Amino acid sequence: VQLQAYGGGLVQPGGSLRLSCATSGRTDSINVMGWFRQAPGKEREFVVAFRWSTGSRHYSNSVKDRFSISRTNVGRSVYLQMNSLKPEDTAVYYCTATTSRLIVSTLFQPAAYDNWGQGTQVTVSS
Repeated sequence: VQLQAYGGGLVQPGGSLRLSCATSGRTDSINVMGWFRQAPGKEREFVVAFRWSTGSRHYSNSVKDRFSISRTNVGRSVYLQMNSLKPEDTAVYYCTATTSRLIVSTLFQPAAYDNWGQGTQVTVSS
């Protein structure tokens, strides 16, 4: 499975951006897709996970009620709609996927995912 994330950019605080994650390869084997982010000097941080079999979504507390993950009309690809952006949302955002059926406690762990996109930079600044 290959993933490509795009849609990042520079936005003012309070603004919105929509990231896209396109997939290719054996996409039918994907069970969970998600987004992580990494700010300079910090560890990779969980943002959201989406489970294809149930449509369930799990958000980190820092983005809950501001970010929304949804599926596209093209294969197993997803959007990440980001609203009310804050300077602390500045990071490189990575799309990820796994063929494993993750239990809830592992959804937040980068090591649980075995396919990663190249990352797209999101900068929130005035």
